[in-house]
Amino acid sequence: MELKTLVLGSRDSIAGTVYGTIVVLASLTAGAKRYESDLWSLVVITVTTVVVLWFAHVYSDGIGESLALGRRLSVDELLSIARRELSIPLAAAVPVALVALGGAGVLKPRTAVWLAFGVGIATLSVQGLRYALLERLSLAGTIFTVAINICLALGLVALKAFVAH
Repeated sequence: MELKTLVLGSRDSIAGTVYGTIVVLASLTAGAKRYESDLWSLVVITVTTVVVLWFAHVYSDGIGESLALGRRLSVDELLSIARRELSIPLAAAVPVALVALGGAGVLKPRTAVWLAFGVGIATLSVQGLRYALLERLSLAGTIFTVAINICLALGLVALKAFVAH
């Protein structure tokens, strides 16, 4: 899988990429101040949170599809759901890697966390644009969609700043 797909998701995975990015940003928001001197703990907490929510998402989708079909899903059908929703944990790859670089001393801790937030903001912005283009929204609709995504990301950044001070 190429870096572009890891960061931005694919055409079919916009929802999962947005969801995964929000989960990552929320985890970083909640733990950045407390774990600024122990970024490895922040990496573990963020990865664990993303994976648990991915499993929950796959499980709940599986239950929903099973009920809709009126039968139990096969292992292959459940694996298909897991693959389809893989964009959720993949959205965490680059932000978590940046935080890990901070934990390894390659980046300053504060720089690593802010770069991870920057990647999250960029990802949400691009996903808003991709959605608008796929839906062939007007210029106003495109601007509105991208603005909503940016506001969501910046709201998490503001929450981080508020929690940190």
